[in-house]
Amino acid sequence: MRTFAEITPQLENLAVEVPSWAYGNSGTRFKVFSTPGTPRTVQEKIDDAAQVHLHTGLAPSVALHIPWDSVDDYAALCRYAEDRGLRLGTVNSNTFQDDTYKFGSLTAADPSVRQKAIDHHLACVDIMNETGSRDLKIWLADGSNYPGQNDLRQRQETLAESLATIYAALGDEQRLVLEYKFFEPAFYATDVPDWGTSYVHVSELGDRAKVCLDTGHHAPGTNIEFIVAQLLRLGKLGAFDFNSRFYADDDLIVGAADPFQLYRIMVEVIRGGGLAPDSDLAFMLDQCHNIEDKIPGQIRSVLNVQEMTARALLLDREALTKAQAANDVLAANDILMDAFYTDVRPELASWRQTKGLPADPMSTFLESGYLQQIASDRVGGQQAGWGA
Repeated sequence: MRTFAEITPQLENLAVEVPSWAYGNSGTRFKVFSTPGTPRTVQEKIDDAAQVHLHTGLAPSVALHIPWDSVDDYAALCRYAEDRGLRLGTVNSNTFQDDTYKFGSLTAADPSVRQKAIDHHLACVDIMNETGSRDLKIWLADGSNYPGQNDLRQRQETLAESLATIYAALGDEQRLVLEYKFFEPAFYATDVPDWGTSYVHVSELGDRAKVCLDTGHHAPGTNIEFIVAQLLRLGKLGAFDFNSRFYADDDLIVGAADPFQLYRIMVEVIRGGGLAPDSDLAFMLDQCHNIEDKIPGQIRSVLNVQEMTARALLLDREALTKAQAANDVLAANDILMDAFYTDVRPELASWRQTKGLPADPMSTFLESGYLQQIASDRVGGQQAGWGA
């Protein structure tokens, strides 16, 4: 197995983008819970995101969700983020909270609805031009609930045409990343339900269109690391949305349900060059903290990714390759498991201190008094949450 000192150069390459919406109020389809100190503006979301990076050194960018994070002056918002040690990252579109899109957005049968959805994405591209963002991420709630409700093939044709129009508006350094989801809110047929459908569409678009893999968006028992390996092999894995699930799209803290799965995913990421200095693979969180405090939830999340990345980097790839070539099943599995079972937390703590970071980011943040301060300061106004 490799030593911790050997893996630190690669570990330096890890950066995890945090989502602005993680700091707003969240809940279930039954109830959205409010929390003292919840941000009321995108600027306050950025303030909270800056705390994650300050204490972990792992989260240098924050993703925006439009229209939730719309402002009049994006150049000023960029400066606001930069003053707090952050940059603005992925721009996420939203075509799932407008009554117009009840029967679809980019796949809608009504041309006027389709055009409205396209125009929204073009507006997102304009925002990217102002913020310097590289990626436009698209997730669609489009689909149908009943057999015969829609022409399945026509919806795919319409989606391809809509995506092509949006893709054509991107700049030379910008990308479109298309997310997929197994189900919900459409229960009979979701228009982008799996990695294969996303891959087909982005392949038709061009080199700057790639798949976004959300770790919670799969049927139970799906081998996610196989999908990661295949998409990296094809050069079409553009981004991760990290979270964790027990049953469906639970949006729990990444690694909470199955840390071994996160380890296996990172093994394939490293095998496929996804952590190399020249890699364009984006790591992002996509989580909603509905019962735990938001900022500590994000701190725990990025540290979980770091820990499993470190374990995956410890894997003795040369020994594993030899065991695999010899069809030594148990030896190969032992080599894989040895790295997973290694407790890297003490060495990560020491390494953080060499970088001027706290050995224990969570306790240092909690002792800072920031949560108490924002609870006192952020009184009145409309708290951010779903749809705001």
